[in-house]
Formats: sequence, structure tokens, C-alpha cells
Amino acid sequence: MPKEQLRTQILHKLASDLALQTAAARLAHEEAISEESRAENKYDTHSQEAAYLAEGQSRIAAEINEAIAAYQALVFPDFTSGLPIALGALVETGTGSQHSWYLLGPRSGGLELALPDGRKVLWLTPASPLGRQLMGRRSGEEITPPSRGVPAKHMILQVL
Repeated sequence: MPKEQLRTQILHKLASDLALQTAAARLAHEEAISEESRAENKYDTHSQEAAYLAEGQSRIAAEINEAIAAYQALVFPDFTSGLPIALGALVETGTGSQHSWYLLGPRSGGLELALPDGRKVLWLTPASPLGRQLMGRRSGEEITPPSRGVPAKHMILQVL
């Protein structure tokens, strides 16, 4: 199933991001508590700044952990039976010869994924402008994706 392969790509990307953020948070924490970071006068805020940085990076790591849990728990419904578009939908839109694929997921969208046949799939969340337009629609309906140029109507061709 292509959606399971896309989930694997998403989880791999999130795990990579988590490892990077965890390492960055650890380094900032070590910098904050380092003897070399001790304030030399009342205007020296180096250790405090490092502590703020460590806290922010730890929050990002926690958000990535939540995204990983959300994608591991995501159920992929069968939308071929005519269900309205919701989380877990793989959607094809198009106008004429131009076709685009989107996967609606619960969190952390924005990555371009690849189907086994080489087609590119953009990972979206319902919070994105296009994600909001797709939610609740069905095959055969028209949408106007956000664009920088002249907006073009796209037909929802297929929902898997």
C-alpha cells in the first residue's frame, strides 16, 4: 500500500529530526551549565541564553515526539468507497495534464515524499491552507489551491 510506504518515509524523517533536535538541546544544556559559562559580571548572560536555547530545543523535540506518536497511531481509511477527505487520505488533484498528489496527516507537514512509481506527494496537515480546502471534499469536486499567480481550479480526481 503506498500510504504505508509514505508513513515509513515520514517516520524516518521525524526520527532524523528528533535525533538532531535532541543533540542540539543536549549541547545547549551542557553549555548552560558549563563552568566556562559562569557569569563574570552582572551583564554576562551567556549561560542564561544557552538555557533558553536548550529549553526551546527541548520543546521542539517534544513536539516531534508527539508527531511520531500521531503518525504511528494514524489509521488509513479506505476512501475509495466515497468517504469525504479526512486524515490519512492520499489525494490526486489536476487540471488538464498537470496532476498533484497530497497526503493529509495530523502534524508536521511540508515535506515532499515519493511513491514507489516515482510520483511526488506533498505531505499536508489540515492546518495548511490547501489542507483546509481538501478536508471534507470528495472526488469530482473543485478546489482553488493557494497560488502566487492566477488561481486555477483543480478537480479532485482521486482519493485513496
